[in-house]
Amino acid sequence: MLKFEELLGRLKEDPHQFRSTGLFDFVFAGKIEIFDGTRRFTQMMPESIPPPDRDLSISPTRSRSVTETVNGSHKFVIQGYSLAKGMGIGKHIASDTFTVGGYQWAVYFYPDGKNPEDNSTYVSVFIALASEGTDVRALFELTLVDQSGKGKHKVHSHFDRSLESGPYTLKYRGSMCFAVIANHDINKSLPPQRTMPHLSKQNQIDQHLWTFSFRGYKRFFRRAALETSDYLKDDCLKINCTVGVVVSVMDCPRLHSIKVPESDMGVHFGMLLEKQEGSDVIFNVAGERFHAHKLVMAARSPVFKSMFFDGLKEAQTEIVITDLEPKVFKAMLHFIYKDNLDEDAMCVASGSPSTSISDTLAAKLLAVADKYGLGRLRLMCESYMCKDISVDSVASILALADRYHALDLKAACLRFTAENLGAVMRSSGFEYLRENCPSLQSELLKIIAGCEEECSSGGKSRSVWAQLSDGGDSNSRRVRPRTSH
Repeated sequence: MLKFEELLGRLKEDPHQFRSTGLFDFVFAGKIEIFDGTRRFTQMMPESIPPPDRDLSISPTRSRSVTETVNGSHKFVIQGYSLAKGMGIGKHIASDTFTVGGYQWAVYFYPDGKNPEDNSTYVSVFIALASEGTDVRALFELTLVDQSGKGKHKVHSHFDRSLESGPYTLKYRGSMCFAVIANHDINKSLPPQRTMPHLSKQNQIDQHLWTFSFRGYKRFFRRAALETSDYLKDDCLKINCTVGVVVSVMDCPRLHSIKVPESDMGVHFGMLLEKQEGSDVIFNVAGERFHAHKLVMAARSPVFKSMFFDGLKEAQTEIVITDLEPKVFKAMLHFIYKDNLDEDAMCVASGSPSTSISDTLAAKLLAVADKYGLGRLRLMCESYMCKDISVDSVASILALADRYHALDLKAACLRFTAENLGAVMRSSGFEYLRENCPSLQSELLKIIAGCEEECSSGGKSRSVWAQLSDGGDSNSRRVRPRTSH
């Protein structure tokens, strides 16, 4: 019998020999016999190979569209209301633009109203779409803030509109400008039912802009009532604007999801500390001994790294700490190994209301963080102490923040002091701050100047300068103006 290779060779030379070679018979007989000269292999072929099964049924599919609003707010402060009056009907004061849902918005306040027919009887407030490129469907809410603290705000909201009307559609500026420039006739860009043949071309443009890019209230509030209300305080109005941009997304459920838990590294390192396994150094703090690991301490603190691997204490197995209390050192170890604050120790340490700020565990840990280069511990202490800022405590906290380079806490204290200057200056801690931290006074003045610049109140600026210069008592004292350099 011919070898398989010989059969293939003949087939290549003359395909018509296919039947004469016997290969046809071998294949369809269900077996091929191949001789390689030493062994004989017989490969049985299946008598019949059924076609693969095909499922002709259609599997059900599903999808879900979710339409919701992406909300954002903006506070618009209008300082100097009395000076804005008389600017003219249809003239507005615009807020800075703000972003909600990926689009730019602005609040327009018309002190003399927008509608000429109302003859300045009402003030008008509108929300304007400032972005270009696409139309936007949105809801909005305009709130005139009651500044008496009674909470009786004047609210105009479209978030509770009935489903029959739905959200408003605001046209982007680009499309309107193109229509005006290209066609020179606003009526050509409007559907027949919305043409305005009775208006001049300029009025048509103004009306078109108002119709499409603005939404609000021409009669937002009666002006005479506004000027005698609690909404106007120190010649200042505050308007809160909330915009809800309507978006639709496809909610495609995931067939499989695996939740990865939060890192438990701190738990394992904490067990290493508690069980003292493999510890190679002992800290003696006022007679109390704490076992630790040089590698862990060095990894967390550059000071300990230098102490153990760059200095003369590399071979030492016991380190004496003389300037810390055992509870403070223990709290520091807790952070180094577990990467969090010992909340129980923090609560116990700050439980007494008579405890001064500098004696709290948080303040002492802030000092430790600064000494040992523990930046994350410093930030945790700043966050913890920031919650305790008040009129009575801000001076002490500010002094500590300045001493231990807690920049975020320092900024928060300066801002709080600037916003509550009168009350803070009457506190007992402010005198200490004025006498012992003179550099903070100049920083405080800069913050106050920034706050006053926002409100554009020159009179308050001179008053603040006089109070700081005269030690806080402005009664029966002549105001000294700020000198310019």
